[in-house]
Amino acid sequence: MRWPFNRFKKQFPAPSRRTIEAIYGTIVAQAREPLFYQAYGVPDSVNGRFDLVLLHLWMVLRQLRSGPDEALRQALFDHFCSDMDANLREMGVGDLSVPKRMQAFGEAFYGRSAAYDRALAEGPELLALALDKNIYSGGNIESARRLAAYTADAIAALACGDYATSTGDLQFPDLAQRK
Repeated sequence: MRWPFNRFKKQFPAPSRRTIEAIYGTIVAQAREPLFYQAYGVPDSVNGRFDLVLLHLWMVLRQLRSGPDEALRQALFDHFCSDMDANLREMGVGDLSVPKRMQAFGEAFYGRSAAYDRALAEGPELLALALDKNIYSGGNIESARRLAAYTADAIAALACGDYATSTGDLQFPDLAQRK
């Protein structure tokens, strides 16, 4: 029964763990950049940090959709889920609550991804409104506009990346130059 699946696996090999960790590490490092919380007004809270990880993960996965590497997209999302699970357990969330929280994380990711995809297709002001709703809880449209401009620049920068390399080769805009 394995024969057809082995052939598929050889045709589309799984990305290396090192590549996935490098890409995900770059996403998290960028999301933790202090200027997001200082200059862009993103709430420096668990939710604010989570939302920025989701935003950056969405941007990378969005870029990977245009390529042929489904295995890389799935492995990156799986790594995100494993990281969120580990973070919940580290924060002391009980074993019985983790699945519910993970389901909420998945719903948050897919909901925000759909909202950002729609908004990006419609224009920068709608992206700013979506970011304002999801990241700023509807209370900071000016900062959301700045974050929307950053997001558009980041998407353009990511279009130049080569994710197949072992380092992931992600390029996000330099926030210090955008202040």
